[in-house]
Amino acid sequence: MGALDLSTYGLTEDQRELAALVRTFADEVVAPQAYDADRTKTLSMPVVAQMGEMGLFGLPFPEDAGGQGGDYVALGLAIEALARVDQSIAITLEAGVSLGAMPVFRFGTDAQRAELLPDLLSGRALAGFGLTEPEAGSDAGATRTTARLDDGEWVIDGAKQFITNSGTPITRFVTVTAVTGEQDGRKEISTIIVPSGTPGFTVGPAYDKVGWHASDTHPLSFASARVPEGNLLGARGRGFSHFLHILDEGRIAIAALSTGAAEGCLEAAIDYAHTRRVFGEPLAGRQAIQFQIARMQMRVHNARLAWLHAARLRDRGLPFKTEAAIAKLTASDAAMDNARDATQIFGGNGFMNEYAVARHFRDSKILEIGEGTTEVQLLVIARALGLTAGDTR
Repeated sequence: MGALDLSTYGLTEDQRELAALVRTFADEVVAPQAYDADRTKTLSMPVVAQMGEMGLFGLPFPEDAGGQGGDYVALGLAIEALARVDQSIAITLEAGVSLGAMPVFRFGTDAQRAELLPDLLSGRALAGFGLTEPEAGSDAGATRTTARLDDGEWVIDGAKQFITNSGTPITRFVTVTAVTGEQDGRKEISTIIVPSGTPGFTVGPAYDKVGWHASDTHPLSFASARVPEGNLLGARGRGFSHFLHILDEGRIAIAALSTGAAEGCLEAAIDYAHTRRVFGEPLAGRQAIQFQIARMQMRVHNARLAWLHAARLRDRGLPFKTEAAIAKLTASDAAMDNARDATQIFGGNGFMNEYAVARHFRDSKILEIGEGTTEVQLLVIARALGLTAGDTR
């Protein structure tokens, strides 16, 4: 119960069928394993393989690249459906597409695309995107990892942290941002493909995280790791602009994930309110609970409208940077607010990890941080309004 009717959102028949298909998969395959996966902090590779067989990793890519010929709306619908029941699985798909395959598709050479995309878009392989560092998060320009050319090879030194899909059994490579020189007195940042198993490239132990326990996340270190010069992804010195474009798209996907999390909390709260009896009557009969759940429904609706609008702009080739920031801000707030309210409605049961709302409560906080913090989204929106630091008007 509680799902909003997708027929009211202007979706095509194919898009509605995709959403229904993934929703069924989420309920029948993903949800039953979610608690054990969270408890054991294990990403289910069989589930990942099934998502690959369904074509989910290739959704927004053209058929001639090995994809499904869909768009970002299709990807968002799949991510949203998965996030209702398991955010760890949803972020595995989101990162696999937005941060793993998309940089290769957008900026790779024909040879790189031909070599890497078939396995990435089929889900046979995953890839990570090494951007964040101990001293470079929101301030990505503070990147310290370096790469220098030596006898036809890039020699990479540095460290990355919080890198998703970087240590799974099927992780094929990570794309890292590195300082490769200077341009006009500023750091020249480029992106370089580093295959798994490269000598000098070490994947550290998985993090002990507050949430997203079943998502694969590791720190990375590079000590004179050498890769061919041809592993440069995109033009030298364009790494900064490349990752900004990738993050703009990724924020739409994170907004869809957040919407799914908010919807999962809404559905759980409705079901619990109908079945839980307090002082001889269902919890749903109390107006305070009715109003609380009504606000949860409102948040899901607004969040879905926001990410769908940003995705449609992106799919039409129109500017979407500000709309992506608005979508991520709106939806991540909705996820956190709905997780808090659902946990309150569940009472003591909401504090037990066997209940999905407890896992959503832990998982949703990162949605306000990853792929651009709340403060970064506010900054993007403010700049679009012409508000800048030092404005004296």
